[in-house]
Amino acid sequence: MDKQIANADAAIASLRDGATIMMGGFGLCGIPENLIAAVRRKGVKDLTIVSNNAGVDDFGIGLLLQTRQVKKMISTYVGENKLFEKLVLSGELEVELNPQGTLAERIRAGGAGIPAFFTPTGYGTMIAEGKETRELGGRMCVLEKALRADFAFIKAWKGDRWGNLVFRKTARNFNAPMATAADCVIAEVEELAEVGQLDPDGIHIPSIYVNAIFQGTNYEKRIERRTVRKA
Repeated sequence: MDKQIANADAAIASLRDGATIMMGGFGLCGIPENLIAAVRRKGVKDLTIVSNNAGVDDFGIGLLLQTRQVKKMISTYVGENKLFEKLVLSGELEVELNPQGTLAERIRAGGAGIPAFFTPTGYGTMIAEGKETRELGGRMCVLEKALRADFAFIKAWKGDRWGNLVFRKTARNFNAPMATAADCVIAEVEELAEVGQLDPDGIHIPSIYVNAIFQGTNYEKRIERRTVRKA
């Protein structure tokens, strides 16, 4: 039951070229910083990354775009990364854009064992091109397939050695559903507690979903876009 490992490098020892990885986070909030850095050090390539955002030019997933380790991104909002735009336009990076709610539901469905679902979101747009459509309840809907991955890299606030996880506020975001939708789930946490220290009623992801956990270090917690009101 003890799933604690030494660090991020040990956690991704089995990661190989061509893997599909879900990475939690919303913008730069709740991203698996230590695991992203470990992937860059390991040098694996041809990765497919499922993430709401593509990081920024010098942080988050942007670090893996710099080293050309990512083959394809499955995302929603990618507008904060100029390198991402350059790679897509040059044909060096594939991108599969999703409406944000659709991406969230595709991941949730993957974790729930639901292979596909119909949604009205995207009907009549380029999102629906090549997909099955059907009228349901008087509305035209698009068939969307569930998403699963080889790995999910999760960032949590607290966890214990068994792998029970607690998120803090906005950092919960895509981390929680992704923890249910991958073959191997690796969690990095800010605080690693002893078993029994976490309130059972406050656990967001139970240990059954987590394969490995470690305590991360040197979190930057950057602000993606700082906006202040005039004095």
